[in-house]
Amino acid sequence: MHLMQVLIYLSFMVAFGPMGLGDQTALHAIKSQILSKLRLKHAPNISRDVVKQLLPKAPPLQKLLDQYDVLGDDNKDGVMEEDDEHATTETIMAMATEPESIVQVDGKPTCCFFSFNSKIQANRIVRAQLWVHLQPADEVTTVFLQISRLIPVTDGGRNIQIRSLKIDVNAGVSSWQSIDVKQVLSVWLRQPDTNWGIEINALDSKGNDLAVTSAEAGEGLQPFMEVKISEGPKRSRRDSGLDCDENSPESRCCRYPLTVDFEDFGWDWIIAPKRYKANYCSGECEYMHLQKYPHTHLVNKASPRGTAGPCCTPTKMSPINMLYFNRKEQIIYGKIPSMVVDRCGCS
Repeated sequence: MHLMQVLIYLSFMVAFGPMGLGDQTALHAIKSQILSKLRLKHAPNISRDVVKQLLPKAPPLQKLLDQYDVLGDDNKDGVMEEDDEHATTETIMAMATEPESIVQVDGKPTCCFFSFNSKIQANRIVRAQLWVHLQPADEVTTVFLQISRLIPVTDGGRNIQIRSLKIDVNAGVSSWQSIDVKQVLSVWLRQPDTNWGIEINALDSKGNDLAVTSAEAGEGLQPFMEVKISEGPKRSRRDSGLDCDENSPESRCCRYPLTVDFEDFGWDWIIAPKRYKANYCSGECEYMHLQKYPHTHLVNKASPRGTAGPCCTPTKMSPINMLYFNRKEQIIYGKIPSMVVDRCGCS
């Protein structure tokens, strides 16, 4: 069921029946719509405890969470996505996993392989950063962060150095460091068969490797890749409408508040927001009241008995930004279109 239909159905429940059942029915339908837009048949089976283990304690994730603390439920006004059906991915945080045995010698290296959806287009990659946590050094030193591309042992070698970064660190201080891997990722996306993973080393002046590549569960210190993807084109649209609440005497088509709470759903796989204001449309539509298109009014006026008449429906909807885990336990920051009713009208 399309979200527009859900909201129209809820409008009838408001006008002709008790709201309790209508609320639950609408919220259940919105759950289905969110899964559909994320191209998920079922909600990922990720519990709250697993979420705590998987979340990296790293700057880019904290930055996204801080945005939710600042923005709350605010939505951009007057902007709609061209794709009205599916979520638009903006940021992917892919956690490192162990590479295949074909690139290992005596079970090493144990890190790092990154899996990406083949549908991601290389030319849409804006930025790709590899984040690595460094253990504290014993003294002030210079660390060389080295990234090497793994290749099958049968091909005559184990790794080829592809990136390096010189870092000055203080004694006794751990830190997150990032290095640009956009070119590496672009090659992997264009030629997936070359992606066997990478080896990460961070050697100090004494040859000690300070890179954390096998963190304990729950520490959130494992390497991960942060990938930013360009958004699609947008268009703007503005129209008028009425805003009401449950106590309003208004009988005309109006927008009413409705809050969706993901914690009530048991959806721990959604990191943020935990809830958002979806809103819905309800009310009567006279032929001349807030019709979405002038054509609708003219048709109804010319042949009032030949049409069912205008219905109270959303005339403007906006997306919500969401931070969540997908089925591969990757962290996705994306935009889900048409999830908030901004204005209601008759059409």
